[in-house]
Amino acid sequence: MRYVDPVHEGPADPTVVWNPWARAWWMFYTSRRANVLGLPGVSWVHGTPVGIATSADGFAWDHLGHAVIDVPEPTLWAPEVVVHEGLGHMFLTVVPGVFTDWEADRSIVHLVSDDLRHWREPRRLELSSSRVIDACVHQLEDGTWRLWYNDEPSGKRTFFADSPDLRSWTDRGQAVGEQPGEGPNVFRWRGSYWMVVDVWDGLAVYRSDDALTWARQPGTILRDDPRAHHADVLVRDGRALLYYFTPTGERTSAVGVAELDLRDGRLTTS
Repeated sequence: MRYVDPVHEGPADPTVVWNPWARAWWMFYTSRRANVLGLPGVSWVHGTPVGIATSADGFAWDHLGHAVIDVPEPTLWAPEVVVHEGLGHMFLTVVPGVFTDWEADRSIVHLVSDDLRHWREPRRLELSSSRVIDACVHQLEDGTWRLWYNDEPSGKRTFFADSPDLRSWTDRGQAVGEQPGEGPNVFRWRGSYWMVVDVWDGLAVYRSDDALTWARQPGTILRDDPRAHHADVLVRDGRALLYYFTPTGERTSAVGVAELDLRDGRLTTS
């Protein structure tokens, strides 16, 4: 699988979810403006809508358009989407402008939807700082929810927060932090919780029994050919499918998929 956004050619930060209203797999992603000429600095990764692609099988994808999101800010990054009790929930990184550098504040905003295309009722989460990005949300075995995210002032470490209902959140501090990284993604598979973090040299892998205490696996996965960035793992029919983006040029990118395997207690790619 290789998906390229046909509008801006810069898909990044994918997340894949089953859309029960459309009865199809939907992939949400940051639509970086990779093919727009004349944009100074890193303004091409600002002013970014959230792209949507659709698939019948999770492997062959067709561009659907952009999500309709009720926020006034122009820069939207790293959508995280879950469906719970007949309602879609998005946790979205929002940047208040288009900037040529990485220094602006950013926040994580919660929105809801009845169809996963139109998103309303934005509410900013009160987390560890005014510069937080890259939400991942997972329901724990006791029915509560945990959110992991990247706190930039801490040196880009992974922090977390807890919620009973996806709406009210209590920040819990740092989750892992022996190395900077971003785009944490947590999933449960084969009796353990797993976390993958983009450390810009492949994906760091952590394992936990309780989603609180994490042990890092040596090395990284998907370090070369291609090098994976900001991944999302979909556990489906016993399989763990890792969706990630990788550069294809100076600014352009594509989304790929790899199947995960567990060998001698280590997470690997098939």
